[in-house]
Amino acid sequence: MDKFKKIGVTALAGALAATSAHAGELSVTGGANLTYKWGDAETSTNSTTSKAIGFDKDVAFTGSGELDNGTTFSFFTATNDSQTDLSSGAMTITTPSFGSFLLGHDSGGAHYKYDEEVPQVYEQISDISKHVTQNKIGDFMDNNHITYTSPTFDFGGASITFDLGYATQASDIETGDGGTLNANAYGEGKEAGITIAYDALKLGVYGAERENNTPNNGAAAAGAADAVNDEFNGVWYAKYNFGPVSVGYSQFYVDAGVAQTAVVATNAAKTLRTSGGFTEGDQIGIAFNVNDNFSISYTESTETYDAQDHATTAIADVDQKIDAIQLAYSMGGMSIKVYQMEVENAQFDEDASDETETEIALGLAF
Repeated sequence: MDKFKKIGVTALAGALAATSAHAGELSVTGGANLTYKWGDAETSTNSTTSKAIGFDKDVAFTGSGELDNGTTFSFFTATNDSQTDLSSGAMTITTPSFGSFLLGHDSGGAHYKYDEEVPQVYEQISDISKHVTQNKIGDFMDNNHITYTSPTFDFGGASITFDLGYATQASDIETGDGGTLNANAYGEGKEAGITIAYDALKLGVYGAERENNTPNNGAAAAGAADAVNDEFNGVWYAKYNFGPVSVGYSQFYVDAGVAQTAVVATNAAKTLRTSGGFTEGDQIGIAFNVNDNFSISYTESTETYDAQDHATTAIADVDQKIDAIQLAYSMGGMSIKVYQMEVENAQFDEDASDETETEIALGLAF
């Protein structure tokens, strides 16, 4: 009987030791934005105006800890605006010398470091207009992915970092613990990027692709020219800072591999990953810090829809153009931000009305 008691006490002590090893910290952060937005859409026959007051609130929970060998770990989860669900979550394990590993969903994988990387003082223009294609680069890697970020290497005075990502099913659909996705149109996803920083100059190059599980459709079943292919997204950017001024330039390419039978007419709206052809374009941005509290930026984006229609009645390319001016003023935990944006040929529809949108936001952080 004494032997069994000794075994039980030893097991309990081991359990308590294992529990104490999980020491860490949990913190809560958040913010709220009160916005007033109005916009106009002009056509050849009429003009429409809309106005709205909005309230955006976010709460994030972050936990962290450190192991005896210097490896650190952290976890975060954030609520959505309606506070009814979680918008994102991830776990990051950072080793002392072998880089870090991130596992999560909607969690800031590698592509977040490369798309729309031009200076802006308020928001990326894709947060203003959902028509921006460049923001969609690699977004199929968002959910249930593993991303590796290397340590920073020094080479000839430059700092170099690599990012690698993998998803078993790159469908941007979250799965829970032990869950599996149903049969899906897409298979594996892979991404890779490199960032090089030298003095005030920063360069980045990124590419992502995912397997298409339905490589043929319709007439393409026999391998015709309009077969659906795997998707490829790519982007590169350069940013340079001099004093209070920052400038940046970025180019991108998105080929969703959609069959040419899905080509859309010039005077109709296009939908990414549904319409045939591909999109490519660039962004340029400049930001100026007037002082420690006030800054201003200008962004210009041009994207081209190329239908790749080789028929005798070829469909012409369509350019979508966006200009945005942004202002930001901060006072400790409170900020006032403003943007005005103009869009031409929204969703690559050359008959679409011009759009103008303005927003004033009061932000509070805690």
